Amino acid sequence: MTTVHPAFDAVLGDLTDRHRDEVLAAFAALEHGAHPVPEAQLLALRDATLRAALQRLLHELGRTLVQPVPHEWTSGYRDDVAAAVIADGGQPLGVIDRAVLVLVLIHSVAIPRSQGQLDRDSWASAHPTPAEELQRFSQLPRTEVRAALARLRAAGLVQLVPERGRGPGQGSAYLPGPQLQRLTPAARRRLQEDLVLAAAPDTPLAAAVRARRPQRSPHQPQPPDQPPPPDQPHEPSPPTVEEGPDRDE
Repeated sequence: MTTVHPAFDAVLGDLTDRHRDEVLAAFAALEHGAHPVPEAQLLALRDATLRAALQRLLHELGRTLVQPVPHEWTSGYRDDVAAAVIADGGQPLGVIDRAVLVLVLIHSVAIPRSQGQLDRDSWASAHPTPAEELQRFSQLPRTEVRAALARLRAAGLVQLVPERGRGPGQGSAYLPGPQLQRLTPAARRRLQEDLVLAAAPDTPLAAAVRARRPQRSPHQPQPPDQPPPPDQPHEPSPPTVEEGPDRDE
């Protein structure tokens, strides 16, 4: 017998059968889809009232709506839930996996953005990081880098693409994966600031990041997220990396 989470009945009980089906369809698409969903594809993403019901459902399950770019939606963990998991010692990535992921983000996103080659504040990039470059900058054994990349790919945190200027199978390179689109604006801002501290720790921008951050423990849970208004516009871009090391350094 299938057990239904009480949140479904509590949130969807007052909806018509058609509207309930629309919300459930959007919920399934957001939670299980690999990439953000254009709002034009689903009524529960276009309609403000149904989107509010969808947000309430996600909120009850520890999740929240995320809009990585205008008119596209996905879902991710609420900031307070993620903070509580980390405070309890939860860390899904090992230290080597985190180091390799940071290298991909720095060389595929942070450095190109600091050089004016990326004009949109997202994890999308046309500047893949070659596997050889990851090996050179990580100074880890090749087998450990390859194993970390395989785990990160399986988690959707990086994606494999052909190296620029070389055909498929002739060289591998990596870009940020689709799961990063699930970060809330606050989580994305924290990660961007962490990249500043990692890529250019001695710059004025890094000093500003350290001064701006609160003095409380980084694992102290944040206040609970509140469901946003159903017609909330796309949030303005958070601070981005303005400085970083050149690729040839």
